[in-house]
Amino acid sequence: MFTAYKNYWDFQGRAARSEYWLFCLWMLILGVAAGTIDALAFNARGFGGPCGLFVTFAHLIPNLSLSFRRLHDTNRTAWWLLIALIPLLGGLVLFVFTVLRGTQGENRFGPEPGQRSYEELQATFA
Repeated sequence: MFTAYKNYWDFQGRAARSEYWLFCLWMLILGVAAGTIDALAFNARGFGGPCGLFVTFAHLIPNLSLSFRRLHDTNRTAWWLLIALIPLLGGLVLFVFTVLRGTQGENRFGPEPGQRSYEELQATFA
């Protein structure tokens, strides 16, 4: 759930489905909490309150980097994120990409999440 913070600026490599969806769950929890605080303290609705805006902008980079790495896991470039700009259909396609199982084994973006590359394994025995 918190691996996205550890890999805050890491736009390379791959991210497993569990890493992506647990971070989405965490963002949902933070969004509900921020919305509740905004509604009670500032009488604001939606993401227009100060807490909601803070949560949104504070998590913009980790969310983008995690999305890049999730698309890499399905052997797609991060340019596929731009498909979300197409109303309705784009978001649905991106959702399907994030739900699909990642490429098994190593792909062009690196080793499978949780696995180490041959070079890393070789370096541990040297």
